[in-house]
Amino acid sequence: MTTTLAPPVRIGTAAVGALGMLAVATGALESVVTPTLPLLQRELDMSPAEGALLSIVLLITGALVTPVAGKLGDRYGGKRVLIRLMAVVCAGGLVSALAPNLPVLLLGQVLQGAMVGALPLSFILVRRHLPAGESKVAIGVVSGLFVGGGMAGTLSAGPVAEGLSRHWMFALPTIAVIGATVLVNRLMPHDPPGRPDDAGIDWPGLVLLSGTLVTLMLALALAPDIASQPLAFGALVVVLAAFVTGWTAVERRAASPMVDLRMLARPAMWKSCVLTFVICVGTSLAVYLVPQLFAVSGDGYGFGAGATEIGFFLLPGAVAASLAGPISGIGARRFGSRAVVTTGIFLMAAALTALAAVHTEVWHLVIGKAMISLAAGLCVTAMVTNTAMSVDQGDTGIATSLVLVTRVIGYAVGAQVGGALLTAKTPSGSDVPAESAFVTGFVIAGAVTALSLLVARTMSKGVKA
Repeated sequence: MTTTLAPPVRIGTAAVGALGMLAVATGALESVVTPTLPLLQRELDMSPAEGALLSIVLLITGALVTPVAGKLGDRYGGKRVLIRLMAVVCAGGLVSALAPNLPVLLLGQVLQGAMVGALPLSFILVRRHLPAGESKVAIGVVSGLFVGGGMAGTLSAGPVAEGLSRHWMFALPTIAVIGATVLVNRLMPHDPPGRPDDAGIDWPGLVLLSGTLVTLMLALALAPDIASQPLAFGALVVVLAAFVTGWTAVERRAASPMVDLRMLARPAMWKSCVLTFVICVGTSLAVYLVPQLFAVSGDGYGFGAGATEIGFFLLPGAVAASLAGPISGIGARRFGSRAVVTTGIFLMAAALTALAAVHTEVWHLVIGKAMISLAAGLCVTAMVTNTAMSVDQGDTGIATSLVLVTRVIGYAVGAQVGGALLTAKTPSGSDVPAESAFVTGFVIAGAVTALSLLVARTMSKGVKA
């Protein structure tokens, strides 16, 4: 029997604004660990290995939760799933804020990882309640505010942790998440559930993907020590290959796979995922290397900047990142997604190449980092928008989840590559890497980004309003 659903209620600026506030708050909460990891290691007496685990656990759980959240949102309705997901995130934030030791803090981060699924659920709501042209702009606004919130969290986490405590570093953005969730619940109308699906959750696929991501992160972390531990690294590569093979086989046979590989085979999907991964690797390399270059002692090169100075230097990049989403949405609506992505790639490749050649003044890095942040926001938002609009409405959550999971993996890979470069080019007995490490990193990032033009030029132009 076919059930006729009432048409969705058109939402106004207030509802989109509530989603934007939630994006800012979750972006801030997601980003507080990375800039304060040395402080957390000191206060909780963590080893470097434990610190590495803390820095990646949210990314791993986020990458796992995101496709599940998108699938459930497509099936049961975006608002219903989003509110429940944010309840888990709020609980995780409070656990992290109250954590007396590392195990409890890890539990809080595992729960917080659910926040990554908020974006595809927001896209489901926007697409169901707005016309196509307005959806592009709204998706751009929400994406840009999430990026801006992440930068705000990165800038504010250190001063809050040092001025108040590490507990408030988690508590303040958690309070903001709670408030934004209440607003979304009040202002956003319920969206009708999508097509019925009685196959349930693909738990075997979820477990195998978990193993794949954990093994990948461990392999990347061990890469700088491959010369001293070749057997351990080789074993991780074999285990990783086994997990990938098993996960692929399970997903192909599952009645309702967590990640629909048939969807990934569509040209629009695999191109978006490849571009997202490559661009996020380049962006992450810059995000990791620029603050390190600011902090390096000024003897010979570098600027010896402290945490407060670095935050000030990164502020223009935070502004550029927050503006990129709305600009990308408007640009995709007027000129098409391919034009926006191509522009962003040219801008990023130029900025990375310029940083490799010239980085002797603070303003060189400030402007270069701002250009990279703007370009990354333009590209990723345009690709998410293009993906969301290129699939059936009922597949919006699943499709955008694939792109966002790729984004997480790209950022993790880029950061690990940057760390490996600095480790490999740090002389024995010194804690200052050679300047050539930074030059090599910027060159690699620029070259990889430029090569992505080969894929970008084959994209569809995107629907223009």
